[in-house]
Amino acid sequence: MHARSALFDLYGDHLEARDGQAPVASLVRLLDAVGIAAPAVRTAISRMVAQGWLEPATIGGARGYYATEQATSHLADAADRVYRRTARPWDGSWQLVLVEVPSGRATRSRLNADLTFLGYAELTDRVWVSPFPRSQLSSVLTRAGATARTARALDVDPPPISAWDLDALRAAYDEWLGSAPDLLRRHLAAHADPEEAAFAARFHLVHGWRKFLFADPGLPDELLAHDWPGRSAAEVFAREAERLKPASDRFVVRCLDG
Repeated sequence: MHARSALFDLYGDHLEARDGQAPVASLVRLLDAVGIAAPAVRTAISRMVAQGWLEPATIGGARGYYATEQATSHLADAADRVYRRTARPWDGSWQLVLVEVPSGRATRSRLNADLTFLGYAELTDRVWVSPFPRSQLSSVLTRAGATARTARALDVDPPPISAWDLDALRAAYDEWLGSAPDLLRRHLAAHADPEEAAFAARFHLVHGWRKFLFADPGLPDELLAHDWPGRSAAEVFAREAERLKPASDRFVVRCLDG
């Protein structure tokens, strides 16, 4: 687990509900519980400040950081998709995005990753597709210095569903279902403090589940097979995340308070 992605998880899953801010000492303590060393945390914080995700602040007389507006929007969208909070009705049409690709390999790579994270897939060269419009598309394009034209279409060739590797996604959900119980057992047994154990187990559970943000755009249910394992995987994730949340939250409060 990288410190930067862990900080995104921490702000999105725990700190956004607490004014989106925390002292540095609390960030270090919380991520120490999931095996990330203090120097890595501080380095990641500096990079996220430079990238516009975090802003320095004085919190209770101590140095800390709060999530910027850019980060808050990103985290809210990700949280809706992680917890599958909104089952959006689908009208049968697809959003097509024709991207004018910016120069620079690193910029293009970052843009591709950001579009994938939002739930788009590349259908053909420069044409990205999603079953739903994504609210952060404009900000992602602006950050990359890119422009795009968008359209909604019912009949698309090749079929948009082909942009996603559903066989690989099915295998990934099956693997997650098989490994999740062992992951929880290992992390619950790794800490003597039951609240810290709950925090660590839930943190790793959520972190592992977030990988599906890049693989699963939240395709409409009517496009998926009746035995699609993503449904049962989502039920297991929601149940275990909710079960561990009270003790996990108490550990977060302890770290923030002191």
